[in-house]
Amino acid sequence: MEMAMYIMRVLKSQLMVVWSWGFNSPKTITNGLSFKVQGFKFKGTVEVVYNEGTDLFDISFIKRNKIIEIIEGIYFDQLVTVIDHHVEKVDNYKERVEAEYSLI
Repeated sequence: MEMAMYIMRVLKSQLMVVWSWGFNSPKTITNGLSFKVQGFKFKGTVEVVYNEGTDLFDISFIKRNKIIEIIEGIYFDQLVTVIDHHVEKVDNYKERVEAEYSLI
């Protein structure tokens, strides 16, 4: 639970970015945190797990209970950026956001 709270604090340091993922349903898992996202690039579950051996984090992207991708060896200050690039950031991000959420 302590590691899940630590990861949550790291994510909250860039709350607007995390909200852009459609972040929801956070759960404590062994040595980490699991949560659901609905980004432009990825919709599914993200698991962030602390790897004691390397003192770094591993991130898994899961769809329909199947691991799609694992990224290993991520420093705590890179967590939000790495997840953002896999969940939300597309080449034409500004245009996609304007088209999706335009109030005009």
